[in-house]
Amino acid sequence: MQVPWGHYLKIILSDKPTVGALMDLCEENYAFISRLIPDLSNMQGRDCSRSREHADLYLEILEQSRYTSLIHLTYYFDSREKQEPDPDVVLKVYHDAGQVEVVDLKQSVLPLHSLYDAPGLQNKWQANLFVSKWLAFCVHQGHQFP
Repeated sequence: MQVPWGHYLKIILSDKPTVGALMDLCEENYAFISRLIPDLSNMQGRDCSRSREHADLYLEILEQSRYTSLIHLTYYFDSREKQEPDPDVVLKVYHDAGQVEVVDLKQSVLPLHSLYDAPGLQNKWQANLFVSKWLAFCVHQGHQFP
């Protein structure tokens, strides 16, 4: 189910996300993950979606079970002596429910506090909205894991 962008814009402007809106966003994130990683439930290990024109996207499967996958997605950028991941996200993919939950998010653009500290719903909303826009960007760039 694709939720119209106007729905999210109203929530962003009102600054009051609801649990239902968060679940819609997690469902949208599942649709993006399904396009990026069509065979996710059968994958193991690490992989890289390479691009000549864009940053390479790195995937690591952290855990696989019958109904869920725990994955790590990131870009790596060269800094002084090492590569820095940014954004750096761990996602729990619920295949049976068609949902994606942000477990951990580190990035330099959006200041986030703990996902589960008060106001937890607001923090989860911001993290999932950021991830949604990033996943959409990755899909638009043509990234896909075989």
